[in-house]
Parts: sequence; C-alpha cells; structure tokens
Amino acid sequence: MSEVVPLPAPPAARSLWQDARLRLLRNRAAVASLVVLALMTLACIFGPWFTGHPYDRVYQDYVRVPASLSAYPKAEALPAAIQRIALRIRATPSEVVVDAAEVRLVLTAQRPIDQRLLVYFDRSDQFGTPRITASEQEGRRLALAVPIKRQHFLFGTDSNGRDLLTRTLVAGRVSLAIGLLATGVALVIGVAYGATAGYLGGRIDMVMMRIVDVLYSLPFIFFVILLVVFFGRNFILMFLAVGAIEWLDMARIVRGQTLSIKRQEYVLAAEALGVSIGGILTRHVIPNTLGPVIVYVTLLVPKVILLESFLSFLGLGVQEPMTSWGVLISDGARAIQATPWMLAFPAAFLVTTLFALNFLGDGLRDALDPRDR
Repeated sequence: MSEVVPLPAPPAARSLWQDARLRLLRNRAAVASLVVLALMTLACIFGPWFTGHPYDRVYQDYVRVPASLSAYPKAEALPAAIQRIALRIRATPSEVVVDAAEVRLVLTAQRPIDQRLLVYFDRSDQFGTPRITASEQEGRRLALAVPIKRQHFLFGTDSNGRDLLTRTLVAGRVSLAIGLLATGVALVIGVAYGATAGYLGGRIDMVMMRIVDVLYSLPFIFFVILLVVFFGRNFILMFLAVGAIEWLDMARIVRGQTLSIKRQEYVLAAEALGVSIGGILTRHVIPNTLGPVIVYVTLLVPKVILLESFLSFLGLGVQEPMTSWGVLISDGARAIQATPWMLAFPAAFLVTTLFALNFLGDGLRDALDPRDR
C-alpha cells in the first residue's frame, strides 16, 4: 500500500485589521511619522523637567537673547553688567578680571560703600552672592569675588526674558492636548450622531441632518467669541469649542457609511433575530465605520491644532503665562525682524507635527482601503 502523505496546513487567514497593520508597517513615511510624533510627544511631556528653567520664569538680564549652544552670560557682556550694578551701588569698578567661574573686581567710592548694597549682584540673573576679599581706605575700596551664574538658552529667550525652549515644549503640551481632546469630543459626538441618523433614516434622519446644516451656517469665530465673552479664556473652553464644531463633518461621514452598512446581510440577520437598535449600532454598524473614521481622525487632529493656533494668534486662545504654539508664533511674528528665532523654533515644531500627522493619515488611508488588499 502507498504511504499517505499529509497535506500541508493551510495558511492562517489574516483579518482586515491585521492586513492593514502589515501594510502600514511597510509604509516608511507613515512609520517615520509615527516615530516623530512619539518623540515629539515625549519631548513635550518630559522635556520641560530637564531644561532647567520654569516656563514662566522671567530673566530680566536675558531679554531677547539669541539661541546659543554655549552658556550665558558671554564674557564680553560681563563688564557692562558690572558697570550697571556698580552705578546702583554708587561706586566705580576697576581691575575687572573674568575667570570661568567668577569675576574679580575692585569697587571704589568717595564715601564708605554700604555693603548691604552688594545684594544687587545677588539679585542679578548673571551673578551670585559676592564675597569681599579685601576692604581698604575705611570701606571706600572693596575687593570682590563674584560668582557667575551660568545659564543655557538653546532656543534663546522671548520678549519677557523667558526660556523659549521650555515654553515651546510646554506649548506643545497644550496644542497636542487640545488637538487630541477636541478630536475625541468630535469623534464621540459625530460617530454616535451620524450612526443614529443613518440607521434610523426617514424623517428622523432628515430632522437630524437639518440640525447639522443649521449648525454649519453659524460662523465658527462668532461662536468662539461668544463663549469667550461669557465664560472667559481657558483650556477647557478651547477644546470644547473646537470639538463642538468639528463633529459635524464626522457625523456626515459616519451617516454615509451607515446608510450602506445597514443594508448588509449581517445587519438584516441581527434585525431578524430581534437585536435592539442600540445593540446593532454598537456591535455591527459603528465597528464597521471605524476604517474611514480613523483616517479622518488623523486628518482632524492637525486641523484642530491649526484652529487653536489661529485662535491663539487672534488673542482668543490660552492665557498667559500658559502658552501654545499659536501664541508663540503670534509673538514671534510681531518681532520677526529683531528676533527671528522667536518665530522659527515654535513654527518648526508646529510644521513638523502637522507634516507627520498628514503622512500618518495618508498611510492609514492606504492601509485601510479594502480595494488595495
């Protein structure tokens, strides 16, 4: 008798989501964008803890200093700073020697120098507490050793003397949070509203979509201004205002998908088995609309960030000392000729985030398209 050769096991079938994940991983631009977004989010969340500067700390001696990899103060700026402090003490500086860690100098005056006035060195952002090394001529001549406070401003400082790197990262927290939260509000309202309207159909669908048309006719800026007038400017208001408008497009997209899904055999079978409307929506309709919805969400997040930046540019966004990328770009645009770094760095973060989100959206659209399987 001939030996029976077992047939090889059939390959395991892949679901639509598994196939979409594999095709998304093969899209280099989408994967690179996902990595960039992850790094940007981590930098905005944890970065301000390592910059060494509070986001609202004002350095009066470092107003509008340019970006630099080396520490401030610069050696050439120290004599002028010492001269300003000496004028407050009513003394004349001389024999100024600048070392890496301290400045040695001599203060002379016509009367005995009040040593309490040396606190002006300590109040400065450039120097620490001075140490008197010698006192001559009955206190009219003091030899001082003044430590230097070294500060790093990798992105420079703004018009108020605040570290721009810290403020850019904190602004990223606000902009990304508003983008995600407002998109979440639009996702929940839009999916529930659109699926209900599309599945119920008839007069209910007509009434619900006419409400959407009425809301479309309301000017968005006018709506936001009314909210600001009545409730003031705050973080919660921003994402509620944006999310309460952006769900309209989501509702139309989900309604269109629901109109085709509700005629499918598995939905008709569920109706014949007596499944409730809520059960059909949550188990059959909404899960099958998530493909286009996920793609639209990735495109909605940059749109919301741009809306928040636009509102902040107009002065309707977050309040000082909190900031967002739109606020920083607005401040930088007003001082672009004198301080171009105030515009360049926040704009670079915003543009990079928007490009990454759009590339990721394109990759998800290609990966979730069943016609490309």
